[in-house]
Amino acid sequence: MKELNKCINRRSFLSASAKATAGLSMLPFLSKASLLSENMFFDISLAQWSMHKGFRSGELDPLNFAKIAKQDYDIDAIEYVSQLFSDKADDAYIRELKKRADDHGVTSVLIMVDREGNLGTPDDKERAQAVENHHKWVEAARELGCHSIRVNAAGQGTADEVKDAAIDGLGRLTEFADKHDINVIVENHGGYSSIGSWLVEVMKGVSHPRCGTLPDFGNFRINQSETYDKYKGVEELMPYAKGVSAKSYNFDKEGNCKEIDFSRMMQIVKDAGYTGYVGIEYGGSELSDKEGIMATKKLLEKVGGKLS
Repeated sequence: MKELNKCINRRSFLSASAKATAGLSMLPFLSKASLLSENMFFDISLAQWSMHKGFRSGELDPLNFAKIAKQDYDIDAIEYVSQLFSDKADDAYIRELKKRADDHGVTSVLIMVDREGNLGTPDDKERAQAVENHHKWVEAARELGCHSIRVNAAGQGTADEVKDAAIDGLGRLTEFADKHDINVIVENHGGYSSIGSWLVEVMKGVSHPRCGTLPDFGNFRINQSETYDKYKGVEELMPYAKGVSAKSYNFDKEGNCKEIDFSRMMQIVKDAGYTGYVGIEYGGSELSDKEGIMATKKLLEKVGGKLS
């Protein structure tokens, strides 16, 4: 009997050891993606603009944005784009957006606001109207649980004229947003705002803790003939960043973005001490929206895991 028990115990030990060894050998394969995600210094969000064609055509319903992000992409944070539902955005609609995000466990990060007037126009009356036009989006952001609205520092005039006007317009909007615990953040989005050093001067002029930037990896075209250095621009804007937009276009066979060095960009983001959301904003033409979003997510996870 003693020998039989010894034999059984030995077989049990060997079986348990084999299972444990097999489990350990499978660990890198089974949990590689999750380990990369856990090691990343940032969180991933999804910008609604990545699917703007579907939302504009009616193929996709803006009310289902949170559901799409969670179920199709396994992303639990979203960035809205005002122009994709501005004609519907009354109080009831905003409440329904919030309910659906909450139902799917999705965080509303920010609203990208466009077509509400130029906050940097030198015309005092037009600028005041633009500030007022943005108020409803501040209130919507608060209702949704966002931390910010993204705005544009656009205007017609010389660099100094638009800068002074933008400081005034952003300053007044920020004072209003501060009362609602909402940040006002500016994206490099063409014109003077795509000149990193110019936008830094605007930030210094506003000088308010709730006014910051949303560095976008790709929006550094000043005009048809001039482009600002994207890496320099992101580095200049990161000290004021309250969000980051990971613009992507087309991908090579290794899964890297052809137009933007994500490793270099994310190193700049990391070196700035940023630990917030990095939003996927796919804008390429070679992949479908879904393929492009997934390719961008995979690239961010790969790069983010390596940089940690």
